[in-house]
Order: sequence, then structure tokens, then C-alpha cells
Amino acid sequence: MKFINLTGVILIGLAVLTYSCKSDLETEPIELQTLEEIFNVKDSVGANAERFLADSYRFLPSTGNRVGGDFLDAATDDAVSSNPTNTSVQQLALGTYSSDSYHDNFWTSGYEGIRRTSIFIQNIDRVPLKGRLANGTPFNRVWKAEARFVRAMLYFELVKRHGGVPLLYDKVYQLNDDINLPRNKFEECIDFIVSECDLVKDSLHVDPISLTLFGRPTKAAALALKSRVLLYAASPLFNGGNIDGQNPLTGYAAMDATRWQSAENAAKAIMDLELFALEPDFRNVFISRNNERIFSKQGGNNTSYENNNGPIGYSSALNNGRTSPTQELVDAFGMENGLPITDPNSGYDENNPYLGRDKRFYATIFYSGAMWLNRPVQTYEGGADKPGGSRQQTKTGYYLRKFMGNFETASNYSNTNHDHILFRYAETLLNFAEARNERLTVPDLAVYQAIERIRERAGLNPYSLPLGLTKIQMRDIIQNERRKELAFEEHRFYDVRRWKLAEEEFNKELHAAIIYQAGTGVIRQTAVVYKMNFENRMYLAPIPFSEVVKNPNMVQNPGW
Repeated sequence: MKFINLTGVILIGLAVLTYSCKSDLETEPIELQTLEEIFNVKDSVGANAERFLADSYRFLPSTGNRVGGDFLDAATDDAVSSNPTNTSVQQLALGTYSSDSYHDNFWTSGYEGIRRTSIFIQNIDRVPLKGRLANGTPFNRVWKAEARFVRAMLYFELVKRHGGVPLLYDKVYQLNDDINLPRNKFEECIDFIVSECDLVKDSLHVDPISLTLFGRPTKAAALALKSRVLLYAASPLFNGGNIDGQNPLTGYAAMDATRWQSAENAAKAIMDLELFALEPDFRNVFISRNNERIFSKQGGNNTSYENNNGPIGYSSALNNGRTSPTQELVDAFGMENGLPITDPNSGYDENNPYLGRDKRFYATIFYSGAMWLNRPVQTYEGGADKPGGSRQQTKTGYYLRKFMGNFETASNYSNTNHDHILFRYAETLLNFAEARNERLTVPDLAVYQAIERIRERAGLNPYSLPLGLTKIQMRDIIQNERRKELAFEEHRFYDVRRWKLAEEEFNKELHAAIIYQAGTGVIRQTAVVYKMNFENRMYLAPIPFSEVVKNPNMVQNPGW
């Protein structure tokens, strides 16, 4: 293995090329078929080619309890793992990992998916597909565009972790090829991903997409990927403030203000489609296929989120209570009147701290007294959901509520939609507001309107922001709105890094709420769970040690 686990990846690819197999194209496992069978020159339907393409979608990122059984957000200041052992996300939070033990490693999976999509791109035109979209686009072109979209997204997942990575473009390397490739510059990677989005956007399915095609990328999905990529490229970590300003692998050596304009334009292009809207009920965004979702990886109808993360004390449901939101995240949610809890006019009552809060708080976090499965959650000491002892339970006095069905008054769970939502319209509005605010000297009406749409859906009354905010004041509001709105959707881990704030935000103590029931009264205290640790080198993930040691052209990220 010289590079990107490439030898292993090639062997997987050669299974497609060399295994002898039956001629039954409908039942033969796709990994055991030859390229001639998959891309059959006589198959006008393209059954096996489509199966090969569909199989590529599994390489797209997933969300939820995916990092050693935990949310990635449990490696931030928003949560900790309830697991009593030293978990993978705790090691990410404490910085106790190395280049050969990085716990959000996407390198091998990413490049395996890149290889498979490139095989598809190279071969699909051999299939004489006769089908067309309603707008006349031939299926060959549509399917090739889908493969390019998936590949572009896989590259972004690598770039957001590592900075510049090797670009293979359309080439599919074989065993006898020189695969000791160097990393491309960060700018080259960004330009390639953006160019792929531009190339495919008008060849993909049109929005709104039918439920029969749910999970296939559309024009808006390509625009959403472009928006996120350009927002990252414009951000301080990668735009003149990166950890090594002279290193072409990690970002742009000098700050380029025009990158904020590009990011703004990309988000505005989605808004101008006028095809998406914020789902009125925030909870329903995550449990129903609705018009706020731009692109999702198909999940399933099940009770996985509920069972993995629900409060542990319910006899009617087997819950593992895996995720413990922090007091820091709880305090980030302001009051229903739109004011932060620190504002003396907010009405916040420290003796009744969960009353009158931002509605997203109730949709995101279980607190002591919240209704669930026909009884109040009990996270006070000795309560049903925090009994003490060795059983896995909340470490902070809170459990994760987000992504779960509406089971407040139900007796049991029932299957709920749990797709992996990769892009939604609320992020588009936040991307636009951030990029435009950073581009301008002072925020204008368009910035206000984008953020106020988010706050209005959250039920804040009034939802409007005070006039005359400075650029820095608006920046703080936007960053806090992203934290609340996108909590547990795998944004904060990378947002705080790209903002170049991790040395401050991820070096803090994280706190729990300790609640005692004393007769008819309640005693509330806070306690430290642990102190996070962040070092400068952690802004970028290390290149896997196995790739660096076996490829003399592979440059490791600084500090690793």
C-alpha cells in the first residue's frame, strides 16, 4: 500500500474486473461482475450500471451515532459521550490521538468511493441508454453527473479534514501505475470541486424531486455543495489565517476578500431558485421528507436515534442515553423573546431555567421535567433517568432530543424517518448571511432578513434583530444561530475550526447540571465534566501515518 490505501482499493476494483461470474445480470452480486457485464453494450435499460452507481452512494457521509457509537458533536463543546469509557469522540475532544489513530478518518473510504465513481464516469457511455428526463437530458448524462457530484462531495469531505489532498481527476489507477502521488494545493482542490458542481448542475435531476427519486442529487444539491465549499474556502482558517500561511496545502497564503463574495453568490443562487422553504415546525425537518431538505442520503424508517440516545429510565423502550448535551449548549439557547439568557431584560429565571426558552431548545434537548413517553424526564440525582451506579446514563443532566419522533404522549416508539440530511435550506440562509456580513463593512438588510427568517421559524417573538449592529456583533449572532440551528448535524466541529476559534472555544471546561430534589424544592448546581484540549496542529486532521510512511511524496500536515 503506497498511497490512499490504494492497493486495497485497486483489489476491490479488480474484483469487478476479473472475477468470472454467471450471466444472470439481475441476481449476480455487483461486486462479482466484470466491467463488461456492468456496462453492457447491449443493455438499453442499464440495470447493472445503475446498480453500480447506486452502490457508490453508500460512500457519502452519514450522520448520527457514527464515531465509535457517538455523534461527532460530542467531540465539541456541545456534548459529551455518556459512555463511561474513554471513547473515540472524547479522544478527539481531549486531543489524545495521533496520525495513526485519528477517529474521524475518511481517507480510505473517501478514495474508495472516488475510485468507484471514476470507474462509472469512464464507462457509462458504453451503455446505450435510451431513457431521458422530462427536460430531454439523456440518462447517460444524468447518471454521469450524479457520479461526478458524489465524487466532488467525497473530495470535499477529505479537504475539510486535511486541506489539500491528491486529486485523481478521471484517472483510475492500476496496480502497475506509479501511485506515489503528491498532495494538490488547497486552491486546486477547491477549484476542482467547484468546477465539478458547475459542470453537473444543469445535467442533474430538476427540483423539486419526486419521492421515487429521493436521494438522487439535483441541481440544488450541486449548488448547495458549491455554497458550503466556497464558505469554507473563504473562512479564516483557509483564507490567510491558516496554521501555516506559506503552506500551499492548507489554504491561501494571503486573505482574499473576494472569496466571501463567491460564497455569498453561491448561496444566493439557491435562494433565487425559490423552490425551498423552512419547514414551519422545526422538529419535523428531521422526521419527514419536506421542502426544507435539499439533499439527503437515504437512511431508514426505524427507531435508531430514539434507542441510541433516549433517556434510559423508560420500561416501554430500550434506550441507551448515549449523548449528553452540555450546559454550554443549553445556555446558548436564549429566551422565546429573542434575548440571550444573560440579558437582564430576557426574563430568564435561574430557579426555573427551562421556562420560556427558544423553541429549538425543546426540540433539541431533554431536560429534567420534559415530557417523553407519557412521563416527565427525571435527570435529577437518583431519578429514573439518572439513577447512578455503573449503568450508562447522562453525564450532564441532559439527553439529546433532536432527530426523534414526536413521542411525548405516546406509549411506545414507532418507526420514524431517519435519513442523513446533508444539505437543508436553513444552512443556505446561514451561509448567505455569514458570507455577506463578512464581505460588507456593516450588515445590511439582506443579512438581517436571512437571519430573521431563521429566528422567525424558531418562534422567537420578536424575531427581529436590533438595528445598527456592527459587523462583529452580527458575526457573533450568526455564529450562535448556526450553533443552535445546526446542533448535532456535524457542523460545529468544523465551523469552530474554520472560524479559527478552536484554540479558545475548544480549550474550555465543559459543565453539567446537577439537580437535587429536596422535598418540594429543587437545588441546582453545576459541575465540570472535563476540560477540552485543543492544540494548533488540530485545526487540520493528520494524513494517515500509513500513507505518509509509504509514499515519499506525501507531505504530512504541520505538527503531525
